[in-house]
Order: sequence, then C-alpha cells, then structure tokens
Amino acid sequence: MTVTLCRAYVIVGPVATWIARMPVTARLSRKFYETFGDEVTNELVEWLNMVDATYRADLRELNELNFARFDARLEQRVAELDAKLEQRMTRLEAGLEQRFAGLEAGFERLRVEFRAELRAELAAQRAEMIKWSFLFWIGMVVTVFVSRLI
Repeated sequence: MTVTLCRAYVIVGPVATWIARMPVTARLSRKFYETFGDEVTNELVEWLNMVDATYRADLRELNELNFARFDARLEQRVAELDAKLEQRMTRLEAGLEQRFAGLEAGFERLRVEFRAELRAELAAQRAEMIKWSFLFWIGMVVTVFVSRLI
C-alpha cells in the first residue's frame, strides 16, 4: 500500500486505485501550536483548506469552460469534415454515374454492332442454304428425269 501526501490531501492505496481524495488537516509542528495557540493554528488550517477548495472550484470551472470550448471546436470540425465528405461523395457519385453512362453507351453500341453483324451473317447463311437447296433440288430433278428416261 502506498501513502502519498498531495497538497493537504492524502492518497492511500496503490496508484491504480487513486480515485477519490480525502481532505486532511495540515499537521503543523507542536512549536507552531505553542507559539500561536490552538485556535489560531486551527483557523489557519481551516483557511488553507478553504483556499484549497476555492482553487479547486476555480480549476474545475476553468476545466469545464475549456472542455466546452474544445467540444464546440470538435463539433465544428466534425461538421466541416462531414460537409467535405458529403462533397467528395457527391463528386464521386457524379463521376461514377458519368462513367456508367459511358459504359452503357459503349455496351449499347457494341450490342447494335453485334446485332447488325449477326443479321448480316444470318442473311449470308440463309443465302448459302437457299443456293445449296436449289442445287440439290436441281440435282434431284435431273436424277429423277434421267431415271425416267432410262
């Protein structure tokens, strides 16, 4: 267990458990008590404790004001960052929409070209099939005609 004196307060226990501080009356030498008397010495100790409490209250108030200013600045910065992030997201969305529109147009052009090529190829295949069908039909007619003549 650690005992530490800290400005009219005593902290008892390991460092990790230092949470609450308890006021302690200042211990003055016996000679001080004899020279000034118990009443004056006790009055001095009470005054010192009162001054300490006043300083602590002032410090607490100052810390609260500083924290409020810090919190306000933090809120302002968070709002600024949020606005910047929103702008960047908007620009990113616009860029992506533009790129997707370009891709859509490219795919549409490719689809139209492919369809035209497919139609042309099918037309060529159809013409080729008709030509071969006609040739086979002519061959068949000639064969039938020749077989009847024989």
